[in-house]
Amino acid sequence: MGGRVSKVVSCCCCCRSQQHGVVIESTEKTAEEDHGESYELPAFQEFSFEQLRLATSGFAVENIVSEHGEKAPNVVYKGKLDAQRRIAVKRFNRSAWPDPRQFLEEAKSVGQLRSKRLANLLGCCCEGDERLLVAEYMPNDTLAKHLFHWESQAMKWPMRLRVVLYLAEALEYCTSKGRALYHDLNAYRVLFDDDCNPRLSCFGLMKNSRDGKSYSTNLAFTPPEYMRTGRITPESVIYSFGTLLLDVLSGKHIPPSHALDLIRDRNFNMLTDSCLEGQFSNEEGTELVRLASRCLHYEPRERPNVRSLVQALAPLQKDLETPSYELMEIPRGGATSVQSLALSPLAEACSRKDLTAIHEILEKTGYKDDEGTANELSFQMWTNQMQDTLNSKKKGDNAFRQKDFPAAIDCYSQFIDVGTMVSPTIYARRCLSYLMNDMAEQALSDAMQALVICPTWPTAFYLQAAALLSLGMENEAQEAIKDGCAHETSSSGH
Repeated sequence: MGGRVSKVVSCCCCCRSQQHGVVIESTEKTAEEDHGESYELPAFQEFSFEQLRLATSGFAVENIVSEHGEKAPNVVYKGKLDAQRRIAVKRFNRSAWPDPRQFLEEAKSVGQLRSKRLANLLGCCCEGDERLLVAEYMPNDTLAKHLFHWESQAMKWPMRLRVVLYLAEALEYCTSKGRALYHDLNAYRVLFDDDCNPRLSCFGLMKNSRDGKSYSTNLAFTPPEYMRTGRITPESVIYSFGTLLLDVLSGKHIPPSHALDLIRDRNFNMLTDSCLEGQFSNEEGTELVRLASRCLHYEPRERPNVRSLVQALAPLQKDLETPSYELMEIPRGGATSVQSLALSPLAEACSRKDLTAIHEILEKTGYKDDEGTANELSFQMWTNQMQDTLNSKKKGDNAFRQKDFPAAIDCYSQFIDVGTMVSPTIYARRCLSYLMNDMAEQALSDAMQALVICPTWPTAFYLQAAALLSLGMENEAQEAIKDGCAHETSSSGH
């Protein structure tokens, strides 16, 4: 189970606390007319480090994701704000943004963008040496995964055409908002949302950081003018778009120089993915090849602009009606329903918010799930304070057993507040005690604290679901049940 925490602070991002000066659930909405549809999201906001620590279960290794194509030391984590809204959190290394004002200004500028073609920036955190960005979380992997590392089936031709159109529309939107520069545009920066629609990661819009160079170290895919000047221009972004067109056409990462040789020799068969045989006409393939070769022109001024890319790609779309998740053959939302899962007794009890049954199971389980947790003991270990701490736990356990839940809350709080020992089970027991006293937000806070200590502990996910149900958040509760089941299945499979 693992997890080592010296002291867990008992405030939670789900509580609408004044101490951080931030309210998570922003009621202010911004809408942007984008290709005929409005896209609403909460306004950009500043988060506290504590909020993001809790949301990611203490930046747990288990929550590291690669969807955004980021490389160490700037790591991206998945997380949940208020145990409900899924987010991607990019945590920079300490030297990436030495000037906090520059970081905030740049993040706020990118955070003004709101488009359904982007994985949008929701907020940031700038505390001490910490620099973090918070974006929408995209659950269905990257374009690189679906093109180069697919397992069940290759991406279909209509979906590939949709990807490049949506990507061109994303760049057109950014350009219209004064953000024409995009750093290291590649297949890892294109993500798929709950409906499997492609989105462009907002992280590549951040500029002027010491976050590595604008382009990857693979010189074969770098715009020639960047090699000369070290500067990115709007035309450089078009060049990178051309490499993406080649990726989509071939299903491989072909160096542009080699691809251009094939195009000059009219050797189109070597350029097209063999999995696509019979799925498109010669005219469609020729048009995509022509567009790619224009984007890859050596002279930047000879390349098309983003508006002309959209105009060229829009007429190629032949299947406008089929949803992306059907074309990708992925269930909508990328997840199964709770009803189809084989639930453990605790998961079942929490999904029904059967507090009596939950109490019986927690009482029977005892503290066996604390065995893998490293309890941190101070030098006061054998002092009166330590003895008082252990007595608080003992009294809390007795009250919990006797169903005297107000007394259990008091005793467990005394144990937690001293902070010399850390126990996920005590957070779980206090969580249920709060639920028994109709204190759902406090219960949710404790379930999240238990996950900070043990990020893969199914019990914490299930109790989180019971608290969310008490708050009327049924969809979020189902997601928590699914997360718990996934970790339970994973641990039983080892």
